[in-house]
Amino acid sequence: MTDGSSERPLRADARRNRDKILAAAVRVYAEDGLDARMEHIAKAAGVGSATLYRNFPTREALIEAVYRQEVAQLCDAVPGLLAAQPPYQALFAWTRLFLDYVAAKSGMADALRAIAATGANPHGRSRDMIGQALTELMDACAAAGAIRTDISPADMLAALEGIAVTSARPDQRERAERLLDLTLDGLTARS
Repeated sequence: MTDGSSERPLRADARRNRDKILAAAVRVYAEDGLDARMEHIAKAAGVGSATLYRNFPTREALIEAVYRQEVAQLCDAVPGLLAAQPPYQALFAWTRLFLDYVAAKSGMADALRAIAATGANPHGRSRDMIGQALTELMDACAAAGAIRTDISPADMLAALEGIAVTSARPDQRERAERLLDLTLDGLTARS
């Protein structure tokens, strides 16, 4: 069995199945939280239970893989955003991706806490990775003269985390976006 972290690359069909499982798990955990059943995830992914368990032999392995994938997607988006648009618009777009990440993480929060209680560290370096992604965006914005330079990436991350804590539920998305707009407006350089 594999937990998805083996050295050998997956065949294309196996990779597609793994990706479908991870995408379905994000949706199911967002809906059901800790009550999400592995069989429901397999069904939502359109794969059999054996395929699910071949990729993720335990519930904890699946939750950890989903969480790590969400962090990676958030951080890996930065270069593409910066290449496609001006730095401030890239930062704006990334903060919306951050809300998506928070929504996915929110559905798995209890499960992540349960894993952490066993002594495992599902969060690993995620905060550092997110901080580095935000630093890259803010450095590009500062170089373009688009944002104030007296606000650190750590301060901005704290603000984002505060918004996440108070507005993480899907029904609070509009409020979270308003708070992001307010935060970004305060970050904008004034002449």
